[in-house]
Amino acid sequence: MRDNHNSSLIYLENACGEYLMLHRVKKKNDINHDKWIGVGGGFEHGESPEDCALRETREETGLTLTDYRYRGVVTFDCEGQETLYMHLFTATGWTGVLSDCDEGDLEWVAKEKVFDLPIWEGDKIFFRLLEEERPFFSLKLRYDAGDVLFQAVLDGKELAL
Repeated sequence: MRDNHNSSLIYLENACGEYLMLHRVKKKNDINHDKWIGVGGGFEHGESPEDCALRETREETGLTLTDYRYRGVVTFDCEGQETLYMHLFTATGWTGVLSDCDEGDLEWVAKEKVFDLPIWEGDKIFFRLLEEERPFFSLKLRYDAGDVLFQAVLDGKELAL
């Protein structure tokens, strides 16, 4: 049984300064279609954020995480949809061999090029927080029905957009 309100998202970081990104092009009716995101997905019954991160990484990449960090919680408040809580992780250690993903194409992308890809507007905010090595954070992102970001709140304080 899946928990449709909680998910984990993981960005693997290699020694070359790249993130493993998933170009979502293979799933039908995908809210993330043609976007570049990390790997991850919804909680299964009884999973913690860490359990979900480990399982989803293994399922989508074939890799087993050995060194990872829980970085923050991102709350998505999208007009006309249920609120979603995404638990954000980065990882710098893993074992195994990278495999194909049935949800899209996996590609290592230089961190400085991530902002040039089609990513969600709110993702740009949490990528900056990751770059700043900010300790654990809570980020609320509010999107209208047209997927336009109209409010961002970091640790209870509204950000200028």
